[in-house]
Amino acid sequence: MTGAPRLRGRALSVGYGDRLVLDGLDVEIPTGELTVVVGPNGCGKSTLLRALARMLPLRAGTVELDGRPIGDYPTRAVARRLGLLPQTSAAPDGIVVADLVARGRYPHQGVFRQWSEADAAAVQTAMSRCGVTELAERPVAELSGGQRQRVWIAMALAQQTPILLLDEPTTYLDLAHQVEVLRLTRSLQREGYTVLVVMHDLQLAFRYATHLLVMAEGRVVAQGDPASIVTAELIERVYGLPCRVIADPETGRPLVIPAAD
Repeated sequence: MTGAPRLRGRALSVGYGDRLVLDGLDVEIPTGELTVVVGPNGCGKSTLLRALARMLPLRAGTVELDGRPIGDYPTRAVARRLGLLPQTSAAPDGIVVADLVARGRYPHQGVFRQWSEADAAAVQTAMSRCGVTELAERPVAELSGGQRQRVWIAMALAQQTPILLLDEPTTYLDLAHQVEVLRLTRSLQREGYTVLVVMHDLQLAFRYATHLLVMAEGRVVAQGDPASIVTAELIERVYGLPCRVIADPETGRPLVIPAAD
């Protein structure tokens, strides 16, 4: 951890209808780290992300951003500090890639602050980093699932927030593009971004996370450096999966080998 947490939740209770998903959850997102949240389906990973981003109402508790309750900030001020890529996103009909990515600059606009060369440069840099520059004039609706995902990530990067929340950003991507996206998130972390990612793929999560949050039934059951906390006992307890955990021959990070039938 490189500093006091800029984003934290205190006693968070969040749910849908009559179902409570998070109940009194405390969590801190380490500043300057690439934090990956893993856990079985329905354990509350995406709910946590959306609650931290002020996308879900809290039944109890507080989300703090830079030491203040997030509800104290105007919407535009939150959007200058925290960027969110949700699990599913819908682009306006007919919009082309460059125009969608440019929407990431919305929080930086205002009555006395219109489109500038800095905005254009941020959009170009974001598209280049996500490998979508050649798609700039293509309608988003005509792209493949993987291409669309990279465009949404580019829009989040164009927002240029110090905190970036990504909900399953590797969805729809083949293995090569999954690795490409995770290398990008790791490079952002090394540049000083605080990145929080929800993922299902344990092997990739363990490889790229500098900090791991393991969730089960709406609770954080383990957290820390993957190499320090991931054990066969933890995986079996959380996922109900008998396995072995060995060192990845490429990285030395934990590698989960399910037990043979």
